[in-house]
Amino acid sequence: MHVMEHLQPILEFIQHWYWIPLLLFYFGVISTILIENRNPTKTISWVLVIVFLPIMGLLLYYLFGQKFNKVKRIKRINQAQAIRLKKEWQHLEPYMEEDILHIATKIGSLSRVFTFLKNERLSSPTVGNKVALLINGEAKFPALLGSIRAAKHSIHLEYYIFELDGIGLQVLNALEAKAGEGVQVRLLVDSFGSPDLIKYMAKQAQSKILFKPFMPVTFTSLANSNYRNHRKIAVIDAAVGYVGGINISDRYINSEEGNNDAYWRDTAVKIEGPAINMLQIGFWNSWNLADGRPFLLSDGYLRSIPSDEKRGEAATSFVSSDPASAAPYNMEAILTAIGEADKKIQLVTPYYIPSDELATALQVAAAAGLQVELMLPEKSDSYIVQHASLSFIKPLLERGVQVYFYKKGFIHAKTINIDGKLSFIGTVNLDTRSFYINYEVAAVISDPELCSQLENQFDLDKLDSERMTLREWKKRKAWKRGLDSVCRLLAPLL
Repeated sequence: MHVMEHLQPILEFIQHWYWIPLLLFYFGVISTILIENRNPTKTISWVLVIVFLPIMGLLLYYLFGQKFNKVKRIKRINQAQAIRLKKEWQHLEPYMEEDILHIATKIGSLSRVFTFLKNERLSSPTVGNKVALLINGEAKFPALLGSIRAAKHSIHLEYYIFELDGIGLQVLNALEAKAGEGVQVRLLVDSFGSPDLIKYMAKQAQSKILFKPFMPVTFTSLANSNYRNHRKIAVIDAAVGYVGGINISDRYINSEEGNNDAYWRDTAVKIEGPAINMLQIGFWNSWNLADGRPFLLSDGYLRSIPSDEKRGEAATSFVSSDPASAAPYNMEAILTAIGEADKKIQLVTPYYIPSDELATALQVAAAAGLQVELMLPEKSDSYIVQHASLSFIKPLLERGVQVYFYKKGFIHAKTINIDGKLSFIGTVNLDTRSFYINYEVAAVISDPELCSQLENQFDLDKLDSERMTLREWKKRKAWKRGLDSVCRLLAPLL
């Protein structure tokens, strides 16, 4: 009782004046957001979330909003790796200039995309590559397994999702078999996207696979779960590469083997030739960031350049970005291509939450007379993202962009085709997360046959889609349009 009498004044003070330290705390958080000099739209969004969702808003900001020391570390690693590659880059400079001139004779000013990638030291342009378009898991997985089983030197896989299901176990068993033969097998998966595989591999003490989880998510590192490795790449024997939207999972197989409830439409590309060097270097960067056991690229992991070996006619490069990139390089490469387009732009994405720059570029291109076609899924796998995406449709329709909603199933492909001359195939969604937050990669390819196949596939997918007109859009129920607008408030945070 005596103790309670002493505590009573303190309790009364807290009861009446608790709001003062809370207000100071909120002021400190909001000041921190403003000092970070982030995108103004994102700044306002976070302030509104924190103000109108007091406790939940602070928790969301802690988990997903802060720029943590992890990003600073990534920047340091990026800079260190760039310095290590600088000498080799200077050596390749004359060959890159020659390749760009050759590409320009084929596709004209669209070659500026390759120049952009060279000038930003993102990827060297290469010619003489062989490319093959892979539609859905039915096409990708047999090809990937064939390449793995034929490997003689090294196998490098970097995936966001790697499931322990039918196809996952097939790939894992193939990797174990090759590792047992002495092939250097390195497997890097995202900690957030592949938790089951990480638990499984932790128990495989006898495994010869060199395995690393990317940015492990623990209670003390929950905030870092915002930065995910969304890439899906494979590099075999420094000769064959795969990139695209297809993870290692049965859901990508539209057959009795698959466990997906709906048809899953996705796209990947197989690449053979000198371009593989840049994909290999990208894996090497990620492996080092994950603190994997170091290896030297000079130990047979790169092809010699220049080389007289010619696998095909495709000009190929890659554009990678991460949360510590100096700029949103994937978005900038896309904007460069849109700015040089002459006739037609076809875009496929499961998530459309564009930056202001991208939205404006598409609207201006359509208003200037180009045929701009955008394909989205009719039903998304994310309710909030779906409605946030829909809020961006009306301005496109008003300026003449043709918008299609894919109805056969879920379209997860991330592709862009410009004038049938230049294509992007990769992991990059047309949203804020892909442009600014995730680790992403896209292949930039100029190949008449592949671009033609991509255009034909777009036309086939239109048969399973419904075109949305401005008139039909205005008929949507008011509550749906309102829901779109509410979800859009969260768009910069998604």
